[in-house]
Amino acid sequence: MIEGANHTSSELLAIMSARILRDGQVVFAGVGVPLLAATLAQRLHAPGLTILFEGGVLGPFVVPGELPPSTNEQRCTRKANMILPITDVLLLLQRGYVDVGFMGGAQIDKYGNLNSSYIGDPSNPKIRLPGTGGGNDISSLTQMIVTMKHERRRFVEKVDFVTSPGFLDGGTSRAEAGLPAGGMFKVVTDLAILGFDPVTREMVVEALHPGVTLNEVRDNTSFDIKANGIETTESPTDRELSVLQEFDPDRIYTA
Repeated sequence: MIEGANHTSSELLAIMSARILRDGQVVFAGVGVPLLAATLAQRLHAPGLTILFEGGVLGPFVVPGELPPSTNEQRCTRKANMILPITDVLLLLQRGYVDVGFMGGAQIDKYGNLNSSYIGDPSNPKIRLPGTGGGNDISSLTQMIVTMKHERRRFVEKVDFVTSPGFLDGGTSRAEAGLPAGGMFKVVTDLAILGFDPVTREMVVEALHPGVTLNEVRDNTSFDIKANGIETTESPTDRELSVLQEFDPDRIYTA
């Protein structure tokens, strides 16, 4: 694990994810780490980043210290550019106006398929999870960033249920299934940043966080994961941590 770190795993996830976002993008973000990452990016290097909430809010102003607990909460609407019915939000996705989708999940497999529905046998699941919401639409129509803890039980050979499609069975299977656009872009974990091979669409290690080894990533992954020109990420800066703590002073999302 990361030695001598002065930050939590959730802070690391938010910071590393924020660095991926670019000025001028429209990002479909949920609450928690995705929202923290988007607001951090806005503050530090992407002032023109537009946040879109599933509840219908486009371009809100998120007040530091007053993070909304849900995408349907009134704090999501402050100084928003527009408030739409949820069906119109999904139409924005279908029309190609959203660049990046941002979510987590309980399981992910080597092709980036996400499960947030259930764990175990569908007829008698061990655990029932929240389900799709707009997760299927988002992952079908945007470039996806996924954030999650890196554990063997989460990084599996095959997810128990495909709630949000990644590259399905790899290769060209996503396009052949009728999803020619979008797909998994990056997976950000507390150990590494992962991408996807452009031909096979299998998950690959692109960068390790300081103090993490490739063997550690492999030990925490249930499938054979390849490495692709591994780099080392820069540790979170004091400025990044300071802004995060300003947005989440009680560490509701970053404990």
